[in-house]
Amino acid sequence: MTRSEKIRAILDERGLDAIILSGELNQRYATGYKFSDGLVLVTREHIYMLTDFRYEEEARKYASADVEVIVPPTKFAFIADSLSGSPKRVGYEDAVLSCAEFSKMKRTLTDFDFYPISEALSSVREVKDEGELECIDRAQQITDAAFSHLLSIMTPDMTEIEVALELEFFMKRSGAESLAFETIAVSGDASALPHGKPRNLKLLPGFFTMDFGAVVDGYCSDMTRTVIIGRADDEMRRLYSTVLSAQREALDVICEGMECHLVDTIARNIINGSGYSGCFGHGLGHGVGMYIHEAPRLSPRGDAKLRAGQVVTVEPGIYITGKYGCRIEDMVAVTTNGCRNFTKSPKELIELF
Repeated sequence: MTRSEKIRAILDERGLDAIILSGELNQRYATGYKFSDGLVLVTREHIYMLTDFRYEEEARKYASADVEVIVPPTKFAFIADSLSGSPKRVGYEDAVLSCAEFSKMKRTLTDFDFYPISEALSSVREVKDEGELECIDRAQQITDAAFSHLLSIMTPDMTEIEVALELEFFMKRSGAESLAFETIAVSGDASALPHGKPRNLKLLPGFFTMDFGAVVDGYCSDMTRTVIIGRADDEMRRLYSTVLSAQREALDVICEGMECHLVDTIARNIINGSGYSGCFGHGLGHGVGMYIHEAPRLSPRGDAKLRAGQVVTVEPGIYITGKYGCRIEDMVAVTTNGCRNFTKSPKELIELF
């Protein structure tokens, strides 16, 4: 199925007459073109991109062939005219619209009944086609290259912020259209913070965790690597080995039909059984696509089963409050009998300086 066909399937599933897309990422998914400050109207016969003169020329050139680019005087008036007649059942992005925006839409489109469909849209995006997988692969190639580049130029005098900027500059220079998320680069005791922010101080001895990703043609990559600044002691080596073992065991069981919570349990049991109970506080992984965090979730409460074509991260970690932490993250595509790992960066313990 094409992306437009997948979205239109929601119309029949939910008994809807149309869908209004207001979030930029779902708009791009439906039209193939990145724009803002507009709406996309999906009906059984049409996909209308409602935009303005700033995007009109580019949209007509780059949007998918089945998209009709419209520059209406008033977007809601165009929608009302396009769906005139009896009261209409219309789906909307409840996870994106603010209360104020939703209230305005209801006040303007008074003859419509509105139904939330963000969850359905998320489900549509879960299984990627080959074109989407290619974009994700290219994004990860850039991310891998950034890590390799960083290892070749790092010095002990660099600050956490400088490391983060070097990764970001390299990804942009290598073709990334943007960053997938705010880069994490934290050393010493800050490595115990799963989402710590880079600081303007020189790299501290011990674990140094870097979590970063690129966006290519709208699709994200996500990778974490932890290295050692200086030399690792026996306990650091044991902790790192535990995280790596947990990740490898989880990667080995990922395949179509596997329950998400069981993948998490396999990794979590290794960490807890090694004496680090309570030190792995987040889920094992999450879906990746146009959104950096998508369904499915590899977590203790992940009751879904994996499907071929989904892309998920596998990122176990151990964090000891006030001391240090370590996380290792790969990104894989689920297949019928296993998974395809996009991430090529080395995972053996690396000691620097």
